[in-house]
Amino acid sequence: MMWTRHKAVITVAAVVILAGLVTGALLAFRGGGQARPASAPSHSQQLRSPFTGEPVPSLNRVLAVKIDNIVNARPQTGLTHADIVYVLPVEGGLSRFLAVFSSHDPPVIGPVRSAREDDLQLLRQFGRPAFAYSGATATLLPYIQRTARIVDLYAGTTRGYYRDNSRIAPYNLYAHTRVLLAQAHGASKARDIGFRFGPPPPGGKVTRSASVAYPAASFTFTWSSAKGGWLVSMDGARAVTTDGGRLAPATVVIQHTTVRTSRFLEYGKPPPYAESVGSGTALVLRNGQEWLGHWSRPTWNGGTTFTTASGQRMTFARGQVWVVLAYR
Repeated sequence: MMWTRHKAVITVAAVVILAGLVTGALLAFRGGGQARPASAPSHSQQLRSPFTGEPVPSLNRVLAVKIDNIVNARPQTGLTHADIVYVLPVEGGLSRFLAVFSSHDPPVIGPVRSAREDDLQLLRQFGRPAFAYSGATATLLPYIQRTARIVDLYAGTTRGYYRDNSRIAPYNLYAHTRVLLAQAHGASKARDIGFRFGPPPPGGKVTRSASVAYPAASFTFTWSSAKGGWLVSMDGARAVTTDGGRLAPATVVIQHTTVRTSRFLEYGKPPPYAESVGSGTALVLRNGQEWLGHWSRPTWNGGTTFTTASGQRMTFARGQVWVVLAYR
């Protein structure tokens, strides 16, 4: 009787061992020769910036800075370190930049200039970014402070700004980035705003350069394989910075949109208001090619989706992105 029970136990144990060996063999076969425990984590993916597609150690707070672009304000400082540079029309047919920083913080940024109403629409997609600006008109400034979803780094109430006496005012206001960020508690970190990065989609057309103009300002982007980017020229002159040399973004988006007028006057007249919510056509430049496609941003709180003419999601080259809000 005892022998029978002992034999039964041996038989069951043998079956269990055999089943384990078979299962292990199958796992080894499926796993390419090495069985891995079910609890073992897969290899971690490299964290990348949603603004540039480049590797980053962490997602940092978003700092947006309004930067002047009149001739007297050139060359600017800090622009080569921006993740995104938005080009916006302002009064007099001129342009200004809204530079977005998160991956890199240059020591100094400037010249810092005043905000416009359309900045607020652009900024909403970033959550609650920190926004550095020199001021605004008497009616717009309280509107910004009362309604804008930002960490307010207005120069009139924030430390870190200074005047560079080698330049004439008002084109000489600069800011120490670290001092600004030290006052940006609660600012949103970088997040998805609709950009996608990766290999170029099909349908690109080889092109050497592309241009876009406002009534009193012009931009030309010329492909440089040596730089791996689009060399920027403004009003026919090479665009450089004091600290980073020639401006050469990896991707340029010429986003055609409705440009209406703002409710808030500048020098007695309503300045342009470039809509960043809505839809329209877009010309995307990357890797020496161009794609004519479409952009769509249905709401203030959401990002922008870019697609090719065939409806495929448009991918950008990894690196700095310029978005020019241009007249339709």
